[in-house]
Amino acid sequence: MMNTKFYIVLLLPVLLLGCGNTEEHQVRDLMMSQYGQNREVVGDYDHRLAVKCVNGIFLGHEDDHTIFYKGIPYAKSPVGVLRWKAPMAPDSSNKVFDACYFGKMPIQTHFVSQRSSYYQQGEDCLYLNIWRNVLVKPAKRPVMVFIHGGSYGWGGTADPMFNGANFVRENKDVVLVTIGYRLGLFGFVDFSSVKGGNQYKDACNLGLLDQIAALKWIKQNIAGFGGDPDNITIFGESAGGGSVSLLTVMPQAKGLFHRAIVESGSVALTYSKQQCQGFTKRLLKASGAHTMADLARMSEKELVSINEKINDYANFPERDGRLLPTDLYRAYADGAGRDVDLLIGTNAEESRFWIGSVGGLGKFKLMLPVMYENDLSKVSSHDVSYIDSFMAMQPNGNDTWGMSEFYNELMFRCPAIRMAEGHSECGGHTYMYYWMLPSAKSNYGASHAVELAYVFNNLNDSIYTGAGIRGQRALLAHQVQQMWVNFAKTGNPSVSGFNWFQYDAKHRYTACIGARNATAIKMEGEPLSVQRQKISPLLRYNFNGCYSDMSLGVPFVYKCAILVFVVLLILVGGIIVAVKHFKKKK
Repeated sequence: MMNTKFYIVLLLPVLLLGCGNTEEHQVRDLMMSQYGQNREVVGDYDHRLAVKCVNGIFLGHEDDHTIFYKGIPYAKSPVGVLRWKAPMAPDSSNKVFDACYFGKMPIQTHFVSQRSSYYQQGEDCLYLNIWRNVLVKPAKRPVMVFIHGGSYGWGGTADPMFNGANFVRENKDVVLVTIGYRLGLFGFVDFSSVKGGNQYKDACNLGLLDQIAALKWIKQNIAGFGGDPDNITIFGESAGGGSVSLLTVMPQAKGLFHRAIVESGSVALTYSKQQCQGFTKRLLKASGAHTMADLARMSEKELVSINEKINDYANFPERDGRLLPTDLYRAYADGAGRDVDLLIGTNAEESRFWIGSVGGLGKFKLMLPVMYENDLSKVSSHDVSYIDSFMAMQPNGNDTWGMSEFYNELMFRCPAIRMAEGHSECGGHTYMYYWMLPSAKSNYGASHAVELAYVFNNLNDSIYTGAGIRGQRALLAHQVQQMWVNFAKTGNPSVSGFNWFQYDAKHRYTACIGARNATAIKMEGEPLSVQRQKISPLLRYNFNGCYSDMSLGVPFVYKCAILVFVVLLILVGGIIVAVKHFKKKK
């Protein structure tokens, strides 16, 4: 039988169709135009805009009733001997620093949907940003800390979507913070199999430890910005939502925040130790390194080059049994996070986000069956019956949208529901939502990340929505923000005219936001209850988009390869016939 490489070669022309660079150039120009470096301020400065922190005095900038502070370091730079080490608290200082520009973004490959990837990058990336409204006198205001997503390998705080100015203009009595953390090969690598790796036991979850370090800094310093250190809410989307779900049950983060909002993320976005080894092997092969000493000697430039070869293979936080429990659902059920109020939810068509990320609907239809058949190969013959029952419920069975719904459930909604069940059953205050308002982009539906523009009040940012948010949708944005803010203030997201009931396993109250082609918010018992029941037994397989393990040796690829081969034969045959016919005429 022909090997997999043969089929890959045949499929390359198909997979490469439709590539373009116009959007990439636009994003690159936008992001690099924002770059600058914060400097020490010598001489006079506006004391009204200055805040004394443990590691310096930071000078904010006022713009249209808001003051922002960008690029504040919350830990020592993780370079040199601190590479792949747990973050260390910054040195104390009385110096004055400008806080006008974002700090460097974590090292990553360029990805158009992750616009921060086109900002200046570097190992020195542990910075946070703060926004507050000037119309409200400094006081103990609720603090909302956002953690960005990007599969733990991309993203950053410089993305225009996460600009907090509009949010604090609308929500005057809230202090907003966004934090950066190490990604990919700098933030999530298991070195236990590498000689000398026993000195780097934290490396598999450094990004999470960075987030904890940021929260410690916020707890210690946020009062100077008008924030209440005893009322901190963390929220995040995708890998950021996954981070929030993990921090909620981590003992190291206990007491650093009081409420958590998880948007389209869960504890499912983690790897076993075995899964993490795949990324480690790729790193060693790409670098030629054999020991940790070899890796430590490499320059940042060398590691950036290596990262370009392996960053497409996502690496998630590791369920190592030390920093993270090996059974995270059990941690929720046992009450590890019961003292944290939880608001959690997902979007109706999460996985359609990949339409854009892989380069269009055509490539999506090629990628999804490969991923699906890889995951089916991991399922026992007995458990395949659950998939058959689930697919039988889909309008067209095992078509693209049926497979897409499979991942909507097993990567996003079912894990979120399992967490909510555990959290509520052990006495935690729990609220669930289901985002149904679609993007204006064709075929996207209510895809992954579509709610971000609504939450951040960046209504003109159409990267996920497909169009500016106007009319009734703008009113919905106002309502959604008020829900998030009310939850941060009181632990209850209810707003005037809408009473949001707490979630429990009996009633499963869910706020359905933006029912199809409408902007209303309705409280339901549980959308798609029967569908969830049919597929949820497969949660134990922990499907999470494990690209590192994906094989092209699946039936769909063989079928495509044969089809391409047949088409090529027909084309070649046609050319031969045409040539012979032409010669006869001569």
